[in-house]
Parts: sequence; C-alpha cells; structure tokens
Amino acid sequence: MSRIAQAVRGALLLDFVGAMGLGFKKIFTRKATINYPFEKNPLSPRFRGEHALRRYASGEERCIACKLCEAICPAQAITIEAEPREDGSRRTTRYDIDMVKCIYCGFCQEACPVDAIVEGPNFEFATETREELYYDKEKLLANGDRWEREIARNLELDAPYR
Repeated sequence: MSRIAQAVRGALLLDFVGAMGLGFKKIFTRKATINYPFEKNPLSPRFRGEHALRRYASGEERCIACKLCEAICPAQAITIEAEPREDGSRRTTRYDIDMVKCIYCGFCQEACPVDAIVEGPNFEFATETREELYYDKEKLLANGDRWEREIARNLELDAPYR
C-alpha cells in the first residue's frame, strides 16, 4: 500500500472516530427541539398575541371610550362607537377589531390609559374562515375573562419597563 493510500486511510479513520464521538456526545445532551403541541416554550411577558378587553374586579368593563386605540392604530383595524350612560360615564356600545388587518404592533395597548385593550398570551387562534377573525366586543371581553390572570401577571412583570 502506498503512502498516500495509508494517509487517506488514516484520515478517514480519524474522521470516523471523531464523528462517532460527536454522535455519542449528542445522544446524552438535552434536546434543542420540543414536542410542540404537548410542550410549549415559555413566553415573554411582552408577547403580543390575541387581543382582549379587560374588566375591573367589580365586573365592569375598563374601556372608557376615549378612542385613543382607534386613532393610533396604523392598520385602522379598530372600530369604536360609544354613547354616554345615565350616570354620566361613557362606555362603548361597539368595539370591533379586524384581526385580518391587525399587524400586532401593540400601539393600542400602549395608548390605552386604563389598560382596557391588551394583547394577551394566546398565540393559538387559528380559524377556518375569515369571518371568525372579526372580533366584536363580546368576543374581546370573553378573551379578557379567559386570560385575565395571565394578562395581569404579564402587566405586573412588565410594569418596571413601561
């Protein structure tokens, strides 16, 4: 056998041993991937997911119909109609968000003076039809009720940075 053939054979053997060593090392390390539907990565408190309207602890909706979120929305995805109540306060009669138009910028949440509209932790809201992505006030309040505990915790964790 020539010297070149021996050198090539030695190099291939070293490559094989190195590859086997790397393979055995990776077998015993923690996996980089997760089994998604059953395992989920932790989310940042600043994560912007599905929109929700919040309520006070008394059950009254927080939105004071100032329409700042509607004015600041760059996609014009929010529509609000309001009228005064008997007690003199203003509340919304219609609060719609077109999630097809929404770009999840978070400006609506930042503009709200009472933290009424928030983007919650839910990122799994796929639908079968486009019409299901038109959120009305009832759907937004239901989202707020469903995710209130997590939303409040995320706002509390994010408070030092706001």
